[in-house]
Amino acid sequence: MSGVGWLGVLAFVVGILVSVMIHEWGHMVTAKRFGAKVTEFFVGFGPKLWSVRRGETEYGVKAIPAGGYVKIIGMTDLEEVAPQDQARAFYRKPAWQRAVTLSAGSFMHLVIGLVLFWLAAFAFGTPELVATLGPIQPCVPVVAGTACTPSAPTSPAAAAGLRQGDRIVSVDGVAVSQWTDFTDAIRANPGKSLVLVIERDGQPVTKTVTPVPVVRADLVNPSKKVTVGALGVAPPAQATQVRAGPIEAIGSSVSMTANVITGGVRAILTLPAKMVQITQVVFGNAPRDPNGLIGVVGVSAISGQIAQSSGLTPAGRIATILTLLASFNVFVGVFNMLPLLPLDGGHVAVLAYERVRAAVFRRRGQPEPPRPDMNKLLPLVYVVFVAFVAMTVLLVAADILKPVQL
Repeated sequence: MSGVGWLGVLAFVVGILVSVMIHEWGHMVTAKRFGAKVTEFFVGFGPKLWSVRRGETEYGVKAIPAGGYVKIIGMTDLEEVAPQDQARAFYRKPAWQRAVTLSAGSFMHLVIGLVLFWLAAFAFGTPELVATLGPIQPCVPVVAGTACTPSAPTSPAAAAGLRQGDRIVSVDGVAVSQWTDFTDAIRANPGKSLVLVIERDGQPVTKTVTPVPVVRADLVNPSKKVTVGALGVAPPAQATQVRAGPIEAIGSSVSMTANVITGGVRAILTLPAKMVQITQVVFGNAPRDPNGLIGVVGVSAISGQIAQSSGLTPAGRIATILTLLASFNVFVGVFNMLPLLPLDGGHVAVLAYERVRAAVFRRRGQPEPPRPDMNKLLPLVYVVFVAFVAMTVLLVAADILKPVQL
């Protein structure tokens, strides 16, 4: 990987650390707002490198940059709370305040995702392949991606006098703007004469072409072969950055965040099956599924690949890395709300159980029961923690042994 690639990796890693800080900041701010006592806010773990005290809270940096934490007095009944802090213990706060504080970290991940998606679309633009011709090939290869052979048909694009840099305006009267619009129209009309309106040197030019029928993989089901039309043209070498206006970027940001949330939920529901596949990758000869699970190491490596991609402009590389970091944050926000301890969602689930049980007792005219005994939940916490560690180790191993390539 080049120096630019490693810069992309570093940018992503720093972005993750900043995201973790903002996650913990969300917990801290809401806890302080509700009057709970916050004694520590640290970036990293292990030995303390530097700290400063502001009021009752110590802020600092520790040696291992693997996350961060905020210490709120009385997070559970298992913690010993000094007599002078009893009134400000977290577990004594109203249920809604505890729920807000516990959910604040995940909420901040969603906010980060929304902001980064918006910034990518507005400040840098979305990489799009516009309908501008790349190199014109002398033939249409019989097999996609191969060199010309004597039996390969002549390129209709070359025969019609199309040139690299021509921008396709319409195909048979239907306006096109994206490369996919153009190729879909060509693929759908094998052997049919088509009228192309192109823009060349700022002037409209009309050309007539007849796509050559060829056998190619179906775009929806790649294992299926279909007959489609081909012209013998390549896409533009680089994507074009299409910037959105500030209001349009908001809509794009919300839409992309919703898509990541939907995809994240779907990925979580299929997590067991995906982990089986990752295990087969690490301990067997199974190929890596590019649409499967990817760990932090793998995502960081992809960021490095994006940073040195020749198919993107500098603005496109920045926008793509921002989008990758935004997607990562949104997924983490969704994952962290799973109703499993020690995740924040697990604490919210225990709180919900506590309040539902209290409501049932009240309806029966009985005094409110004590809060759930966290000691009884510790074995479950240990099981989940070990499972998460095992999953993390497997993903790191897969990312190193068989990394996902763009």
